[in-house]
Amino acid sequence: MTTIELIQAEIGKIPEERLAELYGIIREFAASKPATPRPGIMAKLREVRMEAPEDFATNLDLYLSGEKSVGEDIH
Repeated sequence: MTTIELIQAEIGKIPEERLAELYGIIREFAASKPATPRPGIMAKLREVRMEAPEDFATNLDLYLSGEKSVGEDIH
């Protein structure tokens, strides 16, 4: 069963006189959740921008060891 089917099955077990109470709980629950999902880590990482020399990724080990320096050659 899907989640919605499970929920509907449980609602079917609730006496008619308590449905208004359940409806209020559902409306409160729905209103408390953000309408749009928060961006995931990959979406945040795609927003990261950096300035570095053109060969920075290729020669990262040389930059980290100090054999090459960033200097003014940033693109």
